[in-house]
Amino acid sequence: MPRAPAWPVFLKRSDFHYELPPELIAQAPLPERSASRLLVVPSGEGAFADRQVRDLPELLQPGDLLVFNDTRVIPARLFGQKDSGGRVEILLERLLPDNQARAQIGASKSPKPGGRIALDGGGSAEVLGRDDAGFYHLRFDVPDALESWLLHAGRMPLPPYIRREPGQDDAERYQTVFARQVGAVAAPTAGLHFDDALLSALRDRGIGFGHVTLHVGAGTFQPVRVEDVHAHRMHSEWLNVGAELVAQVRRTRAAGGRVIAVGTTVVRALESAMHDGELRPFAGETRIFIFPGYRIRSVDGLLTNFHLPESTLLMLVSAFAGRERVLAAYAHAVGERYRFFSYGDAMLLLPQGADG
Repeated sequence: MPRAPAWPVFLKRSDFHYELPPELIAQAPLPERSASRLLVVPSGEGAFADRQVRDLPELLQPGDLLVFNDTRVIPARLFGQKDSGGRVEILLERLLPDNQARAQIGASKSPKPGGRIALDGGGSAEVLGRDDAGFYHLRFDVPDALESWLLHAGRMPLPPYIRREPGQDDAERYQTVFARQVGAVAAPTAGLHFDDALLSALRDRGIGFGHVTLHVGAGTFQPVRVEDVHAHRMHSEWLNVGAELVAQVRRTRAAGGRVIAVGTTVVRALESAMHDGELRPFAGETRIFIFPGYRIRSVDGLLTNFHLPESTLLMLVSAFAGRERVLAAYAHAVGERYRFFSYGDAMLLLPQGADG
C-alpha cells in the first residue's frame, strides 16, 4: 500500500468549499440511467463541454479500458427499540463473521455493551462494544444468515442528503447493473449511470471493461471535522484488485490505451494496489487518503459524480485534476443547473486533447 508523501503545502478544509443551492441536490434518479448530463473537463485550459452520459462512446477511444467497482449494496438500514424503550436507527457499516456487524447507531442515549435491541424486522441485536472510531460492534440473533435476513428486513441505505424514505425503485436504482460482490452500504455512484444499452455501445466502440471491488462504507459520508486536511483520519474500507484486472491494465497501457476509472472508489482501490510504481494484485484494507499533493498514477481519466463541499471525495478529484480546475468546473455545473450527488449528473476528467 502506498505511503502518502510529505505534503509541501498546508491545505485547509475550507479550500474545498463551494456554494450549492439545495434544490440542485438530486432526490431521485432520472427515468433512464444514461440520460444524466455529463460535464467534460479536459485538463489545462480546455473549454468545458456540456454533454450526456450516453455520449461516452464517442468521447472515449477504441482501446481504452473502463474500470468499474462491482460491489453490491446491502439493505443496511434497520430500526428497533432498546431494552429501555428508546427507539434506535442502525446503519450497518460492515458485515462480519458469525452474524456480527460493525454499525452506526442513532439513539437519544448511546446503548451500552450488553444492551439488546429488539429489531422491527424480527429478532434482536446485542451491543458487544464500541471502537475508537465510534462504530458499534453488534451480534445479531435473527432467524437466518444476516446477509439473507437483511434482504427482507433491511432498508436501502440512501444517503443522508436524500430527504425521503427509500421506495421500491431504489432497490434497483441505488445499485449498479454490474453489482455482484455483496458488502457495500453506499453505492459507487458513478457506476449508476450505466445501463445495458450504454455498455453495449461502448463494447461496440472497442472499449474494454475491467472490475475491482471496494466495499463502500458509511464512513464515506463522514465529514472532515478538522480544518487542517493533513490531520484528517480516513475510514477503512475493504478492496480487491485481482490479477485479471492488473493484466488488463498492463495490456491496455502497452497498446497505447487509457485506463479510465468509473468513480473515486476505483481510484482508491487502484492506488492502494500500487507498489513501487506498479499496479499489483492486492486484497485487504485501505485507509488511503488522496488530496492535492498526492500524484495519482494508476488511471488516465476519471468519470465521477459531483461531491459534497469539503469532502474527501472532492479532495481526491482535486488531486487528479487540480483544485482550481475542479472548483471552476463545479461553478460551471452550478451555473448550468446540473444535478448533484448520488442520483445526480456526472463529470468526465480527461487528459488535455483527449475529449473526443
